[in-house]
Amino acid sequence: MSITESRNPRAHNLDSLPVREILQLMNEEDRTVADAVGAVLDPIADAVQLAVSSLAAGGRLFYAGAGTSGRIALLDAAECPPTFGTPPELVQVLIAGGESALSKAQEGTEDDFELGMEDANTRGVSGIDAVVGISASGNARYVLGVLTHSRREGAATIGLTCNPSSAIDALVDVAIAPVVGPEVVMGSSRLKAGTAQKMVLNMISTAAMVKLGRVYQDLMIELRPANLKLARRVRRIVSIAADVDEDIAERCIEQAQGNLKAAVLMAKNGGELDDAEELLDRAGNNLRAALELIDAQTGGGRSNDYAG
Repeated sequence: MSITESRNPRAHNLDSLPVREILQLMNEEDRTVADAVGAVLDPIADAVQLAVSSLAAGGRLFYAGAGTSGRIALLDAAECPPTFGTPPELVQVLIAGGESALSKAQEGTEDDFELGMEDANTRGVSGIDAVVGISASGNARYVLGVLTHSRREGAATIGLTCNPSSAIDALVDVAIAPVVGPEVVMGSSRLKAGTAQKMVLNMISTAAMVKLGRVYQDLMIELRPANLKLARRVRRIVSIAADVDEDIAERCIEQAQGNLKAAVLMAKNGGELDDAEELLDRAGNNLRAALELIDAQTGGGRSNDYAG
């Protein structure tokens, strides 16, 4: 029997407990999840490296899951465009049952190996892509189908499960298996297993985007101001990164046509948008590298036409 299907001895009398004690038990169990994830940081780091290599080569990052795992994957993928300025197709989700499974559970499709193969083929998974198969048990046949097709095509494959030595291991280059133990409600992997999956996917996508230059310091330097809250945030980001006040930051953002990296360069070093874009191109669109090029040319001194 898999760990995620085992009974939790602390919860045998769950239905007889007062509400406050149910909540306390759940909270105590949830506290163990971060430690379980912390114990598998090495394979998570390996997974990040695979994702970075694929994305840097022009590939895509796919998440594949069924049921809860697929819906958790969608949460992470959906946040990449607004957070990191990625095109929607860069991080994609294959979920058993398709889009309708996002709002209504379709548990039967979890067992459809051929559907997983077909979905991966339809999306055109190739040798330059990276694919993360997500299954709390490690045995969801839909996910195994996606990974089987992806491996045949030469894609980098990663498995995320809460059961070590499961079927998924034989199909992946990197296996990530945080052991969170049995759930408070037996088999309900939306609880601790789901929390662990979300934490690991957050780590993979965030660390990959950081290493791809989509974060400068701790700032979302590719953010696009799609609403008033984000418009305020981008001003603050440029203000912090360039060490200028927000009025200057706003003016540079407008002149840079919303390109925050270019806005930072213009605020720190003056010049026109074309100059900033040319510098970014030389630096591989990496803001830190662009600023280091300026320092190398100027000996650390920068001309700032805006700060006066």
